[in-house]
Parts: sequence; structure tokens; C-alpha cells
Amino acid sequence: MNAAQRLFLKHGVGPTTIEQITTGAAVAKGTFYLYFSSKEDVLAALRGRFGQDLAARIKTAVAQNKEEDWKRKLSAWAAAGVAGYLDSAQLHEILFYASRPPTRKGLVKNLIIDGLVELLQGGVAAGAWSVDDPESTAVFLFNGLHSVVDHAQTNEKRVNRTRLTHRSQRLCLRAVGLAGD
Repeated sequence: MNAAQRLFLKHGVGPTTIEQITTGAAVAKGTFYLYFSSKEDVLAALRGRFGQDLAARIKTAVAQNKEEDWKRKLSAWAAAGVAGYLDSAQLHEILFYASRPPTRKGLVKNLIIDGLVELLQGGVAAGAWSVDDPESTAVFLFNGLHSVVDHAQTNEKRVNRTRLTHRSQRLCLRAVGLAGD
């Protein structure tokens, strides 16, 4: 997977061959086929790894806040999400746009949304905010954050990370009924 990722980043998915991947990984072609049936399978695995890595990064950022500080936890979720997408923009582009996943499932169900549902439910239980439907709110916030980052990358010559992070944090806080700083 690491060899495939390096090659996809360097040459793109289309031009990269399985032979180049196996050569880059220093494995036989037969070994490749023990784990993957096609280049699309490698892409699917890389998408999964991308999601796991981003979810772990966000979870770590959220956990660095005090247990009772729900506002900072949600702000940390937004900041880590923005940073994660910006830091891996080229890989994200290749995995999710240059070669589209076969379904939209990831936009409504993934590890990042699952973690946000837990965060929103925790805030509701603690009385930090009132959210009628944590799952729909999490889907809304995930896709909103994702789109705000995409918008900035598409429309700004150089993305102002600080401004984008603060804007995203304010939007997330307002979505749960809290004033954004």
C-alpha cells in the first residue's frame, strides 16, 4: 500500500501499473494478488487507511481537552479536521476525487462521523448543548467541514489555515447552539 500511495502521488492512479506497484514494494506480482485483486482494491484500502488516520488524529486532538470542556472538544474536532484535510490534500484528491469511490457511503457513514456522533451525544448527556439528532448533525458537520476546506482550496491561491480553522470552528459551534469565539 505504501508503494502504491507513493506512485499514485507521483504519477497518478491511471498511469500507475500493478507491476510498478510490486516493483516499488519489492514483492512479486503473485504476492500483490494475495492481498488485492486489482488497483481499485488498493485504492479502497488506501481510502480506509486515510479515514482511520484522520479519525485517529481527530480523536487525539479532542482527547487533549478537559472532560467537561465540550466547546473546546468540538472546536478541536473542527481544527483537526481542517488540518488533516489540508495536510493530506494531494492524497485526498487522488483517493476521493481523481478516482471516485464506488458509492457515497463514506459521506454519510465513516469513522470520523462515528466519532463525532459520540462527541455530540456526550455533549447532549452533559447538558453542554441540545442536539435533536446527533447522527444527522454529525453527517451535516462532517460534510460541511469537508466542503468548506474544498471551497478554500479551490478558490484561494494560498489557504489561510488560521482563518479557515476559526471559520470552521464557529460554524460547528453554532450548529450545536453555542456562540463561536
